[in-house]
Amino acid sequence: MHTKKFLILPVLLIALLLAACQGSAAGGKTITVEGAWGRPSPKVAEAGAFYMVIRNTGKEADRLVSAESPACGMTELHESVMNAQGVMEMRPVAGGIEVPAGGQVELKVGGLHVMCMQKKAEFQPGARIPLTLHFEKAGDVALEIEIRQQ
Repeated sequence: MHTKKFLILPVLLIALLLAACQGSAAGGKTITVEGAWGRPSPKVAEAGAFYMVIRNTGKEADRLVSAESPACGMTELHESVMNAQGVMEMRPVAGGIEVPAGGQVELKVGGLHVMCMQKKAEFQPGARIPLTLHFEKAGDVALEIEIRQQ
């Protein structure tokens, strides 16, 4: 009888540990970033832009609220829009960029992007620029931007 008790207790403990791990995985990382890149540009060009696909595997929408990089004096979330005169212009995105639950948002040329202003370095092909994205719910996501021709 004692032997059965000693066998049941470890099995119960393992089951509880597995259940705890599943619970933490559900609340784990829900934001992923793919294909992050930026265009080459000389240091004299004071600005550059970063593009990527942001996926949200969570059950709630999240919001990209800001970004930062040591290669930039400041960053802003921007979008390219057509003005009333038919000219494309960029403007900051008020309130951040929503990433829908179970969905994605693409930051791309001619659309949403992370603007790097007051560049501190030349963006040469092959360079890797550190960037941290700040999300309302998921927190910070650190990544590297690959500078390349697109």
